Amino acid sequence: MKTYTRQQLALRNGQDKPEIWVAYHGEIYDVSESRLWKNGKHYEHWAGQDLTDELPDAPHTAEVFRKFKTIGLLTE
Repeated sequence: MKTYTRQQLALRNGQDKPEIWVAYHGEIYDVSESRLWKNGKHYEHWAGQDLTDELPDAPHTAEVFRKFKTIGLLTE
């Protein structure tokens, strides 16, 4: 599976490139097709970043990521 840096992920924020990606536990997901991520924002969360530490505040579980295609892995 392809790997991406945090800088590459940051470019997929819904503003700089057409892709809207988020990371969770080292995996990068394409949320571009979700109406909830329109323009790279989902409530107080922004695309193009690792959301691992933010999920505990969400009203849903990590199961939500099963809806989206895994694009690659996040490198440190």
